[in-house]
Amino acid sequence: MIESPCVASCRLNNDKYCVGCLRHIAEIVDWNKRTDEENAAILHKVAKRKQVAAFQSIVEGETYPITQAEWQAAKSQKPVR
Repeated sequence: MIESPCVASCRLNNDKYCVGCLRHIAEIVDWNKRTDEENAAILHKVAKRKQVAAFQSIVEGETYPITQAEWQAAKSQKPVR
């Protein structure tokens, strides 16, 4: 099982990306229910985002905590592959 990249700093930017781990909320929910292959693909995307974040404002600007409603809405959507 691939360990979650969560850094316990869950705050979303306006595009619904966590500024702590750089995962989209849809990638955060159900992490433990995904296969290692699915999680590895997400981590690959996160690595690319980290490179982009060094040059852009993905982790800057206004952020807000993940709400329960957002969590439930993301959880009800199709899994991110």
